[in-house]
Amino acid sequence: MLHLTKYNIATTCVIALGGFSYGFGSAVFVTVIGLPGFYVDFELDPTTSHTANILGAVNAVYFTGCALGSLGQSFLADWLGRKKALYIAAILALIGSALVAGSVKVGMLIAVRVIQGGGQGMLLALVPLYLSEVAPPHIRGFLTGLTTLSFGIGYVIVGWIAIACYHASNLTLSWRLPLALATVPPMALLAGLSFVSETPRFLVWRGQREEAWRVIRKLHYDPADAGEEGARAEFTQIVRQVEFDKEQNTSFVQMFKKPTWRRRSLLAMFATFAAQCTGIYGITNYLPLIFASLGMTGDVPLILNASHTTLGTICVLASIILVDRVGRRPLIVTGYCLLAGVLLAEALLQWKYIGTTNKGGNGACIFFMFVYIMVFQCVDAPGFAWVAEIFPTNLRAKGVSLAIFSLFVGTITFTAPSPLAFKNIGWHMFLIYFGFAVIAAIIAWVFIVETKGVPMEEIGALFGDEVVVHLTTDGHGIVEDKSGPEEVENVSNTGTAKV
Repeated sequence: MLHLTKYNIATTCVIALGGFSYGFGSAVFVTVIGLPGFYVDFELDPTTSHTANILGAVNAVYFTGCALGSLGQSFLADWLGRKKALYIAAILALIGSALVAGSVKVGMLIAVRVIQGGGQGMLLALVPLYLSEVAPPHIRGFLTGLTTLSFGIGYVIVGWIAIACYHASNLTLSWRLPLALATVPPMALLAGLSFVSETPRFLVWRGQREEAWRVIRKLHYDPADAGEEGARAEFTQIVRQVEFDKEQNTSFVQMFKKPTWRRRSLLAMFATFAAQCTGIYGITNYLPLIFASLGMTGDVPLILNASHTTLGTICVLASIILVDRVGRRPLIVTGYCLLAGVLLAEALLQWKYIGTTNKGGNGACIFFMFVYIMVFQCVDAPGFAWVAEIFPTNLRAKGVSLAIFSLFVGTITFTAPSPLAFKNIGWHMFLIYFGFAVIAAIIAWVFIVETKGVPMEEIGALFGDEVVVHLTTDGHGIVEDKSGPEEVENVSNTGTAKV
């Protein structure tokens, strides 16, 4: 079992700032639409369909930028490396966030949200990609799941900042300040990146074995393993599997031609798209407005929104703690089943009570909105971990980009029309989300395979690909099946020269 060093922990925390940046940048507009000053400065009436269309457009172009950014990162991550791609993504997110905060017209706001989205979309894809490549197998789900936890923390902080801004006497400052603060996370990431290394798997792929070995030693040095057998075994496995995988065509087209790769690609796209089909962004991006429709006034919708995201983030932590113990598949399948039940209950309650003065009924609607975010985390965090780990090194950037691109396609599909949909068909939207949750539960139960504790280079076997090197159970040796019996290679005696 590989050791988790202080350097590995520090690296993880720095990279997680990318997830925090995405969460802060995405959530800030959710809260801004609950601030009166925003509507005053842009001369919008929050009760009209015209304003609903504008809000839908602002969110749609942002997530379109995110989708394009998530695809673009795959080329940068494979060409320049994971670390340099993170630099570029952070710079784009910084510039875009600054321009959004300085917007003076609706047209400008819509235009610059694309830039902000491009950077944030790249970050959301790059963070799980990087973390999966530096995490030990036994806690890979937890470390990769920090992507979800970090952007959840971003949502929480923005939510509570918005409450304070609601009471600001300066209406312009009340909504511009949260938007301006979205520049802080990408700046922090840019500062932290100078202290982290490129991932060892990318370095091996580019033929920089000595540097890769140096990074692995820093990531997994174990004082109890004097011969560094665990680190050597991982290094040997990475080198041999990457060299084998490099011989294959790794274009996007080939990912859908080769059956084993096509299966992984489609399942990764399903894992992220299906989560959006249960309404997470369609609901949370307009949560203050939903709470207002349930009779909440003043700053109460913002307080409920902040409480909602806080509870959800606490549940993310519980989910990523469980993911390496219970497994990815049980959490995902159970999560979709529970989501279906919660969404059906919410639909029935809103059908009965929305638009009424029944405090008990409206309270029940709000209660199930909180249950919804708790249950959703059973799907979200394990899903991020799963899509980042199922691809080989030569396909991982492309595979993750497909998954995150699908996430944003789902987000656009359900976010852009949501203001008008909730305005015109109301509770029926929850019935639609319920139907998708049922379908997702069935597909996940049939097709999702368990990857808990499996070394990255051995996951391909679960999908029918050839694995050239297997680690021993304790992770300190190489098991190779030759002519029937197992041959155990003690890599502590081989050094790096042998590979």
